[in-house]
Amino acid sequence: MALEILGISVLWIFLFGYVIIASIDFGAGFFNAYSLVRGHHHILSKIIKRYLSPVWEVTNVFLVFFFVGMVGFFPQTAYYYGTILLMPASIALVLLAVRGSYYAFEAYSGVRGHKGYALAYGITGLFIPAAFSVVLTISEGGFVNMVDGKPVLDYAALFMSPLSWSIVVLAVVAVLYISAIFLTWYASRAEDMEASELMRKYALIWAVPLILSALGIIIELKSLGNWHYENIFDLWWLFLISGLLFVATIWLIGKRQHYGVAVILLIIQFAAAFFAYGISHYPYLLYPYLTIYDSFTNEAMAVALVVAFIAGLMLLLPSLYLVFKLFFTKDYVSGKDETHV
Repeated sequence: MALEILGISVLWIFLFGYVIIASIDFGAGFFNAYSLVRGHHHILSKIIKRYLSPVWEVTNVFLVFFFVGMVGFFPQTAYYYGTILLMPASIALVLLAVRGSYYAFEAYSGVRGHKGYALAYGITGLFIPAAFSVVLTISEGGFVNMVDGKPVLDYAALFMSPLSWSIVVLAVVAVLYISAIFLTWYASRAEDMEASELMRKYALIWAVPLILSALGIIIELKSLGNWHYENIFDLWWLFLISGLLFVATIWLIGKRQHYGVAVILLIIQFAAAFFAYGISHYPYLLYPYLTIYDSFTNEAMAVALVVAFIAGLMLLLPSLYLVFKLFFTKDYVSGKDETHV
């Protein structure tokens, strides 16, 4: 396997890890805020806070690995994306800072159930994936112009693009759907059937918008008639697998059966679609200016980075397993063990 492909594959794995873990985190924050507004906090808040307490601090580890690796493996991305993403990335970083600050205040200041903290934490959880999703739109091409040899983002074209909004909608809906499925299982494991039933309802509600928004992206790519649309259909079988797993997940949720299996199917479903999207985007990092080949670092640095990232992954996975083993026991999720990090 070429080092370029190995490098981007490692980064894509880290990004997928962030997408899943962050989606659960972001969605949980939103559902917590929504439950406060709707008066359902007595049903959901305890379950959600028991999940967020040990997990929220490790969510961004995957994101840090991804950004460091992207610049390390593909140095020219810092030049192109560092310029054109100055505003979207700055907004996302500010939202991440606000989100972390508000959760810390709420968790450690002794002020419990503060609506202002909860709303800030929940709303930023939807804006952050929306801000990050802009990168996917820009990478499709047509939104960056070279002016005096420097990349300049066409904000008007970006904001007026149906593809851009389709991707934003999918990012937000996916966050809510992934989180709802996971929290359905989490509440069920805690034997809190009222909370589990409410999250089950949310999961079924967001299932339809998820499919519609995904189809909307395909339709928009077809209307553009670009290279990416043609590549997607070469990987139709991966998207078919993802679709079948989606149906199986919804069937289990609808039948109130095997919520743990549903979570596993959910992860595999998104993995199939996520990696199909990444493969179909090959070899471009930013069409048509940047590919994984003409922006790759030197071989010595690449080998060192691959070894470091694989070693990091080998350390990170046992750490996550330990977190799950300590804080996802039935006693902890049910509130019998009040251990906190």
